[in-house]
Amino acid sequence: MLKKFIIVIEDTGEEFTCTPERNVLKAMEQLGRKGIPVGCRGGGCGVCRVQVVGNGLYRTGKMSREQVPAEDEEKGICLACKLFPEGDLNLKVLGKWQNIFLNGTQLQK
Repeated sequence: MLKKFIIVIEDTGEEFTCTPERNVLKAMEQLGRKGIPVGCRGGGCGVCRVQVVGNGLYRTGKMSREQVPAEDEEKGICLACKLFPEGDLNLKVLGKWQNIFLNGTQLQK
């Protein structure tokens, strides 16, 4: 049986579950949630930048140092597309488009 951890986006109060094998961004998208902005999904653009709040357990995959310098990573900052939970997590959205998503405004092309 797969473990499922609760992910809370503090900015919106949104909650969803995620397994340790799935990154947080993908889990959010597959459950139809929209609390974290979505960009390249590959760890390079920084759009899905978040901060783990508190002492949540997690691991990360390879991320662009331009988007997440080592000193930021030490503060719990990472990219949701490279964030894998190992326990329940509380997240704060820091991504480039955070205000657009949190205010309910959609981008126009």
